[in-house]
Amino acid sequence: MSSPVLVCALRGIDAFRALGAALKGWTQGRDRLSTGDSLPQALMALTPEVTFRQAILFFTEADLVTGKAHFCCLYCLTQICFSPVVGESWRCRAESLFSFLQAGAQVLRTVLLIKPGVWSRGLPRILRDLHLQNFSVVGMKHLELGAAAAAALLPCEVQQDPAALEAHCTYLTSGTALVLCLQRPNAVKKLMDLLGPEDPQLAQALDPCLWRAQYGTSAVQNGFYGSRSYAMAVRDVKLFFPEGLCCAQCQPVQEQEV
Repeated sequence: MSSPVLVCALRGIDAFRALGAALKGWTQGRDRLSTGDSLPQALMALTPEVTFRQAILFFTEADLVTGKAHFCCLYCLTQICFSPVVGESWRCRAESLFSFLQAGAQVLRTVLLIKPGVWSRGLPRILRDLHLQNFSVVGMKHLELGAAAAAALLPCEVQQDPAALEAHCTYLTSGTALVLCLQRPNAVKKLMDLLGPEDPQLAQALDPCLWRAQYGTSAVQNGFYGSRSYAMAVRDVKLFFPEGLCCAQCQPVQEQEV
């Protein structure tokens, strides 16, 4: 090649889709600025298999070592080739990223709270659907939420709206809720995909099979709370199951919080 180029190994949640969207926007912006070849071109690996082959080609074991950060190192070489090295969870111990890729998806935990009035009539079907989606239930308890605990589960935009906050908290504290700790690979995102949007009407328009479309009746009484991110899942497990869980496949909570 006639000019130097850069190779990056990137790691993140839903890396292929996210990087593809970012590069699409970057390419469109580049095309508006110039019709020539003066600006850099970008390529990315499209599958995990291609990513693995390219990572072996351009990097050594020593180059791709994760630490306590959420990303792997960047490395300058001679070709622009954005290769998203994907993994569903990061580990706080130093580890070969090649070994991580070969090990496959890591088992994660997440929390599902079935809101008052829903679990008492829909629990058998919900448990069956969880089983069909390969979730394991590793913790379960019913409880009555206090106002502070209910408010902590709500999105920031709801917490900043006094009327919406009061409506949500009134509903969440109106009866007994059932909290489940669930476990499977990619548990957090998979649960969010099953629940659908917070508003049941929007969920119904997207897909009638989404859980909030089936069980929810309004944006307040939408049937479920699910941990919206990995960090929130770690927080929720610690909040609702401080006594521990009946399974030890995942990292201990103290290790996940590092």
